[in-house]
Amino acid sequence: MIPAARTPTVPAAPADPADIAGATGSVGPAGPVGPVGHPGPIEPTGRAAELVRLLGLAPHPEGGWYAELFRSPRAVQPQDGRPPRAALTSIDFLLAAGQHSAWHRVASDEVWHLLEGGPLRLWLASPALDAVNALELGPAGGPGAAPRQVVPAGWWQAAEPLGEYAWAGATVGPGFEFDDFAFGRDDAPLRRALQARWPELQRLL
Repeated sequence: MIPAARTPTVPAAPADPADIAGATGSVGPAGPVGPVGHPGPIEPTGRAAELVRLLGLAPHPEGGWYAELFRSPRAVQPQDGRPPRAALTSIDFLLAAGQHSAWHRVASDEVWHLLEGGPLRLWLASPALDAVNALELGPAGGPGAAPRQVVPAGWWQAAEPLGEYAWAGATVGPGFEFDDFAFGRDDAPLRRALQARWPELQRLL
């Protein structure tokens, strides 16, 4: 479970979109799914561009920039029917201002570690789609923030930097494979839930 102190939630369909950061509600009846726009790639500048170069980062399908840092040579057998996976994988991941990590889910647990920049807002939606939580990665001791946050296996997640950039590490166990990855924009129940209850968060699809 995610510690309660780290899970401010989001109210359903707030009157003012600016109020969406910080509170929860339940997903109600699903409605029709509307179109979602996808902005083109954003080229990082300044320190973010320097990190892309120094770390050898490449564009990530979900948005932002990444490079795999480690893939364990040891294999484990997941207990959910998947084939064997590397015991652990870890990537460098960078989001520049104006970019976001689109709604997606991974079949394994994932830990985000803020390495530089930030803060970074991490949005989580439970598999039951009954709540959306807003977590924040920031310096230890900062108000409402922590340098690490955990995304349980199967939870929907999205992320966006609140400053000029956020460089994070993402560690997944059992190790990441794209076969274990799904985009939210391809999932009708998630899209209906966002449209019905959290329409402002459709921008992250």
